[in-house]
Amino acid sequence: MFKASSSSRYGSARIWGLVLALFIPAAGPAAHAFQFGQAGGGGVVQPQAPIQVTQPQINSTTYQGSQVKEPGTAGVMDLSLDDAIARGLKYNLGLVLTSQSQLNSHGTQLQQLQSLLPTVTGDFKSSVQQTDLQALGLRGGGFPAIIGPYGYMDVRGTLKWSLINVSSLQNYLASKHNFASSQLSVKDARDMVVLTVGNAYLVCIADQALIDSTQAQVDTSKVSLDQAVSNHQAGTSPLLDELRARVDYQTQQQSLITVKNQYEKDKIALARAIGLPLEQKFRLTDQSPYTPLDNLDPGAAVKEAIANRNDLKAMQEQVTGAQHARSAATAERYPTVSFDGDYGDIGVNFGNSHGTGNATGTLDVPLFEEAKLRGDAKQAQSQLDQKRAQLSDLEGQISADVRDSILDIQAAGKQVEVARSNSELAKEALSEAQERYKAGVSDNLAVSQALESVAQADNQYVSSLYRHNVAKLSLARALGVAESNYKTYVGGK
Repeated sequence: MFKASSSSRYGSARIWGLVLALFIPAAGPAAHAFQFGQAGGGGVVQPQAPIQVTQPQINSTTYQGSQVKEPGTAGVMDLSLDDAIARGLKYNLGLVLTSQSQLNSHGTQLQQLQSLLPTVTGDFKSSVQQTDLQALGLRGGGFPAIIGPYGYMDVRGTLKWSLINVSSLQNYLASKHNFASSQLSVKDARDMVVLTVGNAYLVCIADQALIDSTQAQVDTSKVSLDQAVSNHQAGTSPLLDELRARVDYQTQQQSLITVKNQYEKDKIALARAIGLPLEQKFRLTDQSPYTPLDNLDPGAAVKEAIANRNDLKAMQEQVTGAQHARSAATAERYPTVSFDGDYGDIGVNFGNSHGTGNATGTLDVPLFEEAKLRGDAKQAQSQLDQKRAQLSDLEGQISADVRDSILDIQAAGKQVEVARSNSELAKEALSEAQERYKAGVSDNLAVSQALESVAQADNQYVSSLYRHNVAKLSLARALGVAESNYKTYVGGK
């Protein structure tokens, strides 16, 4: 039996400014460099204050968090960069949520697949009835008032199968490509985790360097203070020199308190990104020595990034999926052919029964649905156009990511060399000023100014070294090789 019917188908700041590629523009306060004020008011060293440095940014706060699945341990844990990244790849919230999205996408694919497969169900019925004939109007004439009880038993299997449905087929193909996209997104999320955790680790290393530098400045200013006190007591220098030296010393103590506090806060942020309990004590075992990364060809690097970036591959899969979804919307106009059938055994009991069956073929033709069909097609076309535009933009963004990272590496490399030289010169100038003051040739104003210059130079060196290392890590992310090759880039080989 065939019948015509109308039918329709389906129509998808710190440390945190911390992470993600220089390729996702966002503003965020950086944190790990400090600047010193200009000499003034007698050349007193000014307290350190946060400055803005370029850091990788993240497009989602999920990468800042994690699942904590392991209890803390007694004592202090040694944490290397490799250990931190390995933990991030297990517990980082961004990766966990992306993996769950992949499972959801796979579930959608299986649901679409089922619409193309036969559906078989089985059921068993046992019925017992009595009938009141008088209530049905059968009175007199020898009709009994009640008949029964009587009944039957029925065991039956049912088959439903959409034999021809182009729209469902296209929707399945779209879900298949969307699932492939979600798999690639998980791989891309792993690169994002490496960038997030790696940057968080580098920030803590920079904090450690600032603490060491500031502690050295505290020690140096204490020597100057002792000299000033001694000279004043001996009557060879005025009280002003002692007061100036004491202010310098206390200012450096304030700076040391600040950088130590920031270090502890950044360790908390690192622990949050890798799933460490916040009560767990740990120390960093890796350092970040300066290693140049030379001979970078932007053109070749962009080609490598286009070939490797999983987010680009995921977007390409989404475009293909949107093309199938557009075809599915067009195919809603096509007739569909389906089959419905059952077969079973029915009778008073199974000892006295007989097999029965039914088979029905259905041809569904959509009629008078023009507004809906056009609406579905326009929506699908809009989704396809959006995906194509996003793909084109992503290709341009990847090229910008790579070129920006290379420029940052080159600029930061030059800054490291200049800052290193500047630090050495500032320390030499401080030594000379201290000797002149000790010899009574001058007052300690030059010493105070030299202390400020040393502090600023050390701060610039730490900041430039951090920027250079994080730029190399960002280049690895921009090339799509952060997980597999981050050591090569951070190590500069």
